[in-house]
Amino acid sequence: MTDPGSGIGIALFRGINVGRTRSLPMKDLKRILEGLGFTDIKTYIQSGNVVFDRTAASADVDADTISAAVEQEFGFRPNVMLLDKAQLNNAVAQNPYPTEQGKLLHFFFLAESPQAPDLETLGSVKKDSEQFSLQGRVFFLYTPEGFGNSKLADRVERCLGVPATARNFNTVSAIVNLL
Repeated sequence: MTDPGSGIGIALFRGINVGRTRSLPMKDLKRILEGLGFTDIKTYIQSGNVVFDRTAASADVDADTISAAVEQEFGFRPNVMLLDKAQLNNAVAQNPYPTEQGKLLHFFFLAESPQAPDLETLGSVKKDSEQFSLQGRVFFLYTPEGFGNSKLADRVERCLGVPATARNFNTVSAIVNLL
C-alpha cells in the first residue's frame, strides 16, 4: 500500500494469532523485521499491528518480502498491508463517522483501490442500522449491532475484489498513538 523508502511505516498482518492457528509471537515478529532492516519496532496487541522506522537497509522491503520471511520461519504466509504514516492519518481524517468510536466502527485497509466494487450487493445485505463508505483504499463500516453479527462484514473483501484487513477504531487509534 505504500512506496518503499525511509520514514515511519505500519504493517498490518491479517489472520495471525487467531485461535490456535497461525501463531506468531510478537517478539519473533520483531526479530524478523529487525533482520529485514527495520528499526524502532513497536507492536500493539497480538494480532499483528506493527509500527517501525524504515532505514536504507529496509527501503526495498515490501509486504511480500515480509510475508515470505514469516513463512520461512513459521510455515505460513500471512497477508500483510503496508502503510505509511500519512496514509494512516489520512484514513483517520477521512472517517465519515467521526462521532462513532470504539469497537463498532471498522477500517478495512485495502491492498489497492477496487476497480469494480459491488456496493449494491453490500447494500443489499447490510442491516438497517449499519452504514458503510468506500474512500479510495479504505472501506469504513459502522456496525452498531456488533461486527460479529454483520453479514456485510463477511462480504466486504469478496464484493470489493481486493485483499483487505480490518481494524476497529480503538485499534487504529492505538496505532496512531504509537506513531
